[in-house]
Formats: sequence, structure tokens, C-alpha cells
Amino acid sequence: MDFFTAMDVSSSALSAGRTRMNLISSNLANANTTRTPEGGPYKRKDAVFAATPVEKRFDRALDAATAQQVRKVAVNEIVEDQSPPRLQYDPGHPDANAQGYVAMPNVNTVEEMADMIGATRAYEANVTAVQAAKSMALKTLEIGR
Repeated sequence: MDFFTAMDVSSSALSAGRTRMNLISSNLANANTTRTPEGGPYKRKDAVFAATPVEKRFDRALDAATAQQVRKVAVNEIVEDQSPPRLQYDPGHPDANAQGYVAMPNVNTVEEMADMIGATRAYEANVTAVQAAKSMALKTLEIGR
């Protein structure tokens, strides 16, 4: 794997991580949203990642024939959690039903915070990989001096 392939793979993971972090932020921001344009409470969103082959270029044709396929990360789709809303008793709420229960979003803040920590750690790991690739490239250039 060459320098640019390593950067492609890490940058794709950073981009996917950013999407994941944006979805987590959206979930946390809407943890108490009981009305949406679609009707009903907010539904938790999550990203589905997929491993996709790195684009083949002419200069990598022999590499692909001799080495294993290098894959990068892509956001395949963004899905809504289909679990039922949480019912909370609040008869004074404007969205309460006849029994006094309000349908609240299916967002668990503790789970979202744990996901945020995982996303942060993955992001940090990919930044470290980019820095290591950059450092190796600079050391390679120093050999020629």
C-alpha cells in the first residue's frame, strides 16, 4: 500500500466518523422533540458503514493483482431506529394523549454518549494513522538527502 492509498483509507474513515458524530449530535439535540414534520416524535438515526474498494488507478493495477484488496469506509445509508417511542406520563403536555401520556423520542442519552466516545476514539485513531503515514513519507524523503 502506498502513501496515497493509506491517506485515502484514513480520510474516508474520518469522513464517515464525522457523519456518525453529526448523527449522534442530532439525536442528542432532539432527545425531547415530540413533534416532527413527519408527525410524531423524533426517531433516532444511525449510520450504516460499508467497506468499499479503493478506486483502481492504472498505477495500482499490479498492486491489486499481487496484494489483497484495500478497502475504505463509506456511509452506506442512514437509518431510523424503528423501536417504539417511550411513553412518559405528563397530562399537562400539549402532545399528551387522552390518558395523559406523551410519546417521547426513542433516544437514550446514555447510549448516545457511549456512541460519542466510541466515535471520538475512532476519529483519534484515524488521525494518528494519517500522522504516521505523513511521518513515514517525510522520513523517506530524508533518506534521499
